[in-house]
Amino acid sequence: MESIVKSCIEACQKCLVDCQNCLVEMAGVESINDCPKCCVQCIDACYICIKMMAADSAYAKQYALLCAEICEYCADHCGAHHHEHCKVCEKSCRECAELCRKYAA
Repeated sequence: MESIVKSCIEACQKCLVDCQNCLVEMAGVESINDCPKCCVQCIDACYICIKMMAADSAYAKQYALLCAEICEYCADHCGAHHHEHCKVCEKSCRECAELCRKYAA
C-alpha cells in the first residue's frame, strides 16, 4: 500500500475515533453551534473514505475530497469550544483534511 494511502487511512481512523469521543462527551451538553452534529457527519465521512481507499475504488479520491471538506467543517465547529475533547477532535479533523487533500491531489 502506498504511504500516502496508508497515512490517509490512519488519519481517517484517528479522526473517526476522536469524533466519536467528542460526540459521547458532548451528549447532553449545550452547544453553541453544530458540534456534536458535525461529529456524526465526520465519523461517517471518515468511515466511508477508509472503505473506498482500502478497496482501491475509482471514486476514492472524490470521497477523500468530500471527507476533507466535512473534516474542516467539523474542525471549525469543535474548535469554537474550549472543551479538551473538542480541541482534540479539531486537531484530528484538520490533520485528516490535510492528508485527504494530499491523497486526492
